[in-house]
Amino acid sequence: MAVSRRSGSRRSPSDVQAAWLRRGLDQPGGKLPLFDERGQRVKKATVDACLKAGWAERWFHNPLKPDWLVCRLTDAGRDALTAPSPATVEADDDARQGALI
Repeated sequence: MAVSRRSGSRRSPSDVQAAWLRRGLDQPGGKLPLFDERGQRVKKATVDACLKAGWAERWFHNPLKPDWLVCRLTDAGRDALTAPSPATVEADDDARQGALI
């Protein structure tokens, strides 16, 4: 029986998603920012993709700004940031195979 996989899930976050997720690493509770380094709101598509992939979770509802998603980093998000990228794994495999020849 095949293992079902979430539709649209990725093995690792995009550069934009990873940059946003990394900002939660040093925050209490893994709180993720609502705004980027330039003071602009983090794009809803970035937040939604990270929520869908399980790298972030909704933390609590903000009654003053109900349209703002207050999120925190999950353990899966931490793992996704520390796991080697598929390109790095391929390069390492190629290097090992070359060393064996």
